[in-house]
Amino acid sequence: MTGLVVMGFFALFLFFAMLGSISTAKSARVVEKHSILKIELTGTLSERIEENPLAEVFGIDQLQQQGLNTLLSALNKAATDNNIDGIYLEGGTLAADYASAQELRKAIVDFKKSKKFVIAYGEQFSQLAYYIATAADTVLLNPSGMVDLHGIASEPIFYKELLDKVGVKMQVFRVGTYKSAVEPFIATEMSPANREQITSFCTDIWSFIGQDIAAARKIDTTRLNQIINDYVLLADAKDLVENHLVDGLLYADQLRDRLRALTTHDKVVFASPSDLLSDTDELSARSSAHIAIYYAEGEIVDQRTTSGFSNTSEIVGSDVVKDLDELANDDNVKAVVLRVNSPGGSAYASEQMWRAVQVLREKKPVVVSMGGLAASGGYYLSCGADYIISEPTTLTGSIGIFGLIPDVSGLLTEKIGLHFDVVKTHEASDMGAMRRGFNAGESAALQAYVERGYGLFLSRVAEGRKKSTQQIDSIAQGRVWTGHQALSIGLVDKLGTLADAVAEATRRAKMENLATVGYPAAKSWIEKLANVSENSFLENQLRAALGIYYRPLRFAYSIEGRDMLQARLPFEPNVR
Repeated sequence: MTGLVVMGFFALFLFFAMLGSISTAKSARVVEKHSILKIELTGTLSERIEENPLAEVFGIDQLQQQGLNTLLSALNKAATDNNIDGIYLEGGTLAADYASAQELRKAIVDFKKSKKFVIAYGEQFSQLAYYIATAADTVLLNPSGMVDLHGIASEPIFYKELLDKVGVKMQVFRVGTYKSAVEPFIATEMSPANREQITSFCTDIWSFIGQDIAAARKIDTTRLNQIINDYVLLADAKDLVENHLVDGLLYADQLRDRLRALTTHDKVVFASPSDLLSDTDELSARSSAHIAIYYAEGEIVDQRTTSGFSNTSEIVGSDVVKDLDELANDDNVKAVVLRVNSPGGSAYASEQMWRAVQVLREKKPVVVSMGGLAASGGYYLSCGADYIISEPTTLTGSIGIFGLIPDVSGLLTEKIGLHFDVVKTHEASDMGAMRRGFNAGESAALQAYVERGYGLFLSRVAEGRKKSTQQIDSIAQGRVWTGHQALSIGLVDKLGTLADAVAEATRRAKMENLATVGYPAAKSWIEKLANVSENSFLENQLRAALGIYYRPLRFAYSIEGRDMLQARLPFEPNVR
């Protein structure tokens, strides 16, 4: 027994020693000469990810989730690294928003200015993976491979009939003709206004994606659309070559021969994005003048989700307020870039973060860089900045407020057979009771509450964009716009990338050659271990398996625990 106890403590000591050695700030691995930077176009692309210490200990592949920030930094460094001869893009199934894919593709195009090669190859390419791959000099496909090129569709899910069957009714309070987040719970199809805005932004997004593909592959856009309508996914690989979608068909061994020829080296040596990057570079930059890039990704909540569909990417209002206050009082931070990728969420948390941005602006420049989504609460957070930059395909705007409160009285009384009685001292004593829905007086009070929230939202946007509330109301009403459309109506200042936002922040800080540092700071390995359930592999598996249906199902699951007032994207776009 003594031996078992001693061995147990020894094994525990070794376990924590391994975690500590793995999770301390790593140095970039020495990259061999004639190496090729390998970027795998597969898994889920997020703004930023943190490594899980248990994954490295047990050898679990974390490729299912990749950080856009890591890929962009690696591409920037590879362009000047003499040991990197070029880039190999490996096709696959990539889950991302179009703006993130657009930003990554632009970074690859910029890399080509180094005169190094870029080659793409895959057994299959999803549409987003293929879109990024078209930035390569050469796109190759396995002779039995497939390219999924289908255009853009949006398929919202409607729950009304399901709720009717179980005796649940949604009580809806909203402001905005286009504020259709509530539609899945009260209708079985899109409203005309919702169909109008979805058609508008899908068409606008495809205009950019299609033009980029057509230009890269030297195909007329009309011809490209004809090819897509012929079901490219099911086409013979030889037809893909004939239609100039790919440059050739090769097996994996033939690809290796091609790569050896390009590097003039007798073996193929790959380097991963993380191989080129060092944590110590960022740690040292924190102690000197720098630009802070603050990542705000996910749904906006008052408190972090701790059960059910836990979400590793959430914007917790109180945490952001605290973080922005620290940045405001950090003399080494000369300007802040807010990288926003959010469909919105709690109106209360959005208002608190808006105030934190105002306090921050009093001390240093604040520039917003929009990712795939910066809508509703995401735009609320952004509108008070000095300058806003978005991608053309960003979904933004959605300036509106709604309340969505389930009435489960039918389920409890009619389906289950429960009976309730009440004694109360005031009319409002039992407001929100499970046995009944809201009465007329309560409904009127809630609608007025929502309208006040909308008025406050309008005033915040009007102040930030230097327009009247009437001008903002005319383009608000919950309407979703692409970044390209938002530029023309004054909701953003420029179309561009995160790098453009950093350049703008540097200019406003009136300093040159400033390093960039990502915030919030990475957790220590002990914090990561303590939160391992929060950043669970199961959650990543769910995201990968459910794809575009992950967020709507998560939203439906978590309605009961949400803040009553929501500044949120008017629906789950399910853009694919």
